[in-house]
Amino acid sequence: MKQFWLQFFTWWNGQTLGTRFYTWRHGQFVGQDEFGNKYYRAQGPLIDRSVGSERRWVVYIGDADASRVPPGWRAWLNHNEDVPPSEDNYQPREWEKGHIPNLTGTPQAYRPSGSQLASGQRPPATGDYVPWTPGE
Repeated sequence: MKQFWLQFFTWWNGQTLGTRFYTWRHGQFVGQDEFGNKYYRAQGPLIDRSVGSERRWVVYIGDADASRVPPGWRAWLNHNEDVPPSEDNYQPREWEKGHIPNLTGTPQAYRPSGSQLASGQRPPATGDYVPWTPGE
């Protein structure tokens, strides 16, 4: 029951009921990546016949985090590739990095020196700051 309400009211916990219904009705399963995300394309008419692009989407496993889409699948979703990696025996290039999760909002997030959340001592002010005063 909890899962039903999560799908009904939230979009960040996998797919919503609307996405589930659209996927069931119009989706053609294309493949799955190493993280368990599932990729679909729309069956039937194209979005815009003059452009010729089809609707493509991903159903995330867990939190909806776009940084969890591998480069090959990202290229296919953005219509940079016509053939999905599942049909193409995709091999990542040597310069492509592996998945690094988005750490924003977590204790592991990047905090540059001078940030109030950074550990250690904040560097002293350099003296070049002149505060603004109204009427000057």
